[in-house]
Amino acid sequence: QTCALPILLESQSALRQRNIAASWLPAVNVDGQTQYQSDVAHVPLATPTGRPLFSPPKATFDTAVRVDQRLFDPTVSAQQRLERAQLAEQQARVRATLFALRQQVNEAYFAALALQARSSALEAAITDLEGRLRETNARVTEGVALAADAAAIEAALLERRQDALELQAGRRVALAHLADLTGLPIADGDTLAVPRLDAPVARARQESADLRARPEYALFARTRERVAGQQALATAQERPRVMTFGRVGVGRPGLNFASDAVEGYGLGGGRVQWNAWNWGVPARERAALDEQARIVSADEAALAKTLRDAVRPDEAALDRLRDTLTLDDRIIALREQVSRSTDVRFREGVVTVSDYLARVADLQRARFAKADHEVQLAQAGARLLTTLGLEVR
Repeated sequence: QTCALPILLESQSALRQRNIAASWLPAVNVDGQTQYQSDVAHVPLATPTGRPLFSPPKATFDTAVRVDQRLFDPTVSAQQRLERAQLAEQQARVRATLFALRQQVNEAYFAALALQARSSALEAAITDLEGRLRETNARVTEGVALAADAAAIEAALLERRQDALELQAGRRVALAHLADLTGLPIADGDTLAVPRLDAPVARARQESADLRARPEYALFARTRERVAGQQALATAQERPRVMTFGRVGVGRPGLNFASDAVEGYGLGGGRVQWNAWNWGVPARERAALDEQARIVSADEAALAKTLRDAVRPDEAALDRLRDTLTLDDRIIALREQVSRSTDVRFREGVVTVSDYLARVADLQRARFAKADHEVQLAQAGARLLTTLGLEVR
């Protein structure tokens, strides 16, 4: 329904334009009137037979068709330009309103992406635990390991599988929300990609002070055009208008008011309309529209400042997360080294199963942290681009 709104606005404006253009067509009016009056004009003179010299009827009627044709009217073209400007402003307002949905789409996308990244990291932990459980069960069978060790590993494995189920359920909810926002079918098995935004984010940060990609800037421009159209219409209304008219009809009396007969008649002519004195109303209207134009400029400056303030946290987050990911790689490498060493010593019976599972949990947390930071980095870049009005691809 929202996507159909621009089409509805165009259809509505087209109908109004047709109505304005119809102002140049002849205006046809049919008038009819009948009346009775208690007295009529007469003179105190009589014919030789004693009848009044003339006696207009007290009961009269008049039926006529009147045609008016505009010859010169500057307000018509001004109205057409204003209607086009109003349509452009309405369409720009719709685009600005719909733009707010982009941040909601970003949030839903990266919420699902974060859960997907965690699920991938968790699968690695589950695979490791499954392998270790098989080895431990074999050692229990051989009598070189305790059944409690296998039970502890299996319990940890089941907990990780519970975590995986929880992540999958949360991802399904996030994907359903994303599908509702975008109107696109998204299956549970679809894999979301981490957008690579380093290059566009770097360009946007360099050009952010001069960017005018937000649809609100287009709305400000269209509003100025609409204000200019209203000012032009106010000026046009001060200019004279010329039209011609014609009238044909039948009445009792006709044009000869002294006659008592039913007669047809016709008349025609031209007319000039000019509001020569308007008490300064158009001038005040133009002054009010000038004030509105200044308000638009103030709103535009306020938006530019708001956007500058809004991107600063994302710029700081981008710098921090890049450094954090470098540390994540080092942390994971160290955790993997510790985990491998603990794994060897666990097989040799030097460390307990609790120590082994603790090192596995440390490695899993490190992988979770890196997965979260990768998604947060992409999300911060997408949020910065969207804030500035740029496409995220």
